[in-house]
Amino acid sequence: MDTIYALASARGKAGVAVVRISGPLAFWTVEKLCCSVPKQRHASLRVLKDEQGDVLDEALVLCFEKGASFTGEQSAELQLHGSVAIVKSVLEELSKFDGLRMAEAGEFTRRALENERLDLAQVEGLADLIESETEAQRKQAMRVLSGALGDKASGWRTSLIRAAALIEATIDFADEEVPVDVSPEVLELLAEVMLELEAEVSGVRISERIREGFEVAIVGPPNVGKSTLLNALAGREAAITSEVAGTTRDVIEVRMDLAGLPVTLLDTAGLRDTTDIVETVGIARAKERAEAADLRVILIRTADAAPEITPKKGDLVIVGKDDDGTSAQMSVSGQSGHGIEALVAAVSDRLSSMASGASTATRERHRISMTVALSTLDSAKNEVLMGAERAELAAEDMRTAIRALDALVGRVDVENLLDEIFSSFCIGK
Repeated sequence: MDTIYALASARGKAGVAVVRISGPLAFWTVEKLCCSVPKQRHASLRVLKDEQGDVLDEALVLCFEKGASFTGEQSAELQLHGSVAIVKSVLEELSKFDGLRMAEAGEFTRRALENERLDLAQVEGLADLIESETEAQRKQAMRVLSGALGDKASGWRTSLIRAAALIEATIDFADEEVPVDVSPEVLELLAEVMLELEAEVSGVRISERIREGFEVAIVGPPNVGKSTLLNALAGREAAITSEVAGTTRDVIEVRMDLAGLPVTLLDTAGLRDTTDIVETVGIARAKERAEAADLRVILIRTADAAPEITPKKGDLVIVGKDDDGTSAQMSVSGQSGHGIEALVAAVSDRLSSMASGASTATRERHRISMTVALSTLDSAKNEVLMGAERAELAAEDMRTAIRALDALVGRVDVENLLDEIFSSFCIGK
């Protein structure tokens, strides 16, 4: 296997830049650069020199023996001064060494997967951690990276292997009298696994929303203060405001962190009857996005006005443009700031309540694998209930479920996914 290297920290000028080296020639490379290899897993200050003996930089060097590094291989890290020129000169020097090559995108993490330092779900968790922007995203990614999903999958696998072994024992002794009826224990094992899988599947959508962001749509009639409210929440002029009805004709999106949750606010076209073709398209889009949003903030003109759309459970119906806060009903004004804090608190409470139902599984791929396992386990349960003559079919269904769970953490049938997953990683990770 080649020894690979790359800049592992962000490009550009910084206080420190980290160059990572991984592979069988990692320690040899360090020795070539600084004449000696620091004690493994101990940081040591070393002068790095090129092949002519000229000083490249004075760097903090760390070495990790095989099995004790991120990749599982012999590895080293060079913590350089974060000058663009220094990083360039060190990378150019490394390119001259035989047996070394620049790492491809995500190749360090791919080697960690191949060396069983991480499972596939953990790799996805690491990708999510790198992309995380809010506290909720960080916590969720850390939970996956820590191996929580893999631990659950391992527990399910152990239970199913036990259940399949019991059933297969009845097949092996089909011509003999088996002293104990194994079906009660098998059914109990299946029921426990299915219950946990159902809970995980039901929470995948919320987990995806935490990863990708919740959508909150601001809807209502024209000139009720939707765009002004969006600007107030965003803290900038994200949408054009005007007294002219129908100013907003498309959906305007603003991404923000709300109480640690990733939220995209949607300012939509005013809902009304109109003959303007362009505005009609905008209104249709507004209704479509509002319907698909996780939460709707429905603005009305007065406390006794009917909402333009039917509120769903959890939606907020609020009087808009209440600059003085005189309305008896919950109200808000983007112009004066009245009710903004109360609105943010109400939205945060509702989204936090939704987020509490998140599962450890975070991706559609996870949901599909678990759904396949659930379906085949339901079939296995029915086969067990039909009697010993259906034992072979029950055992095969259990093996299919085990394979689906193995795919969940990357043990089988995932080669076609790897290129797509690692393409999201930067070079050096």
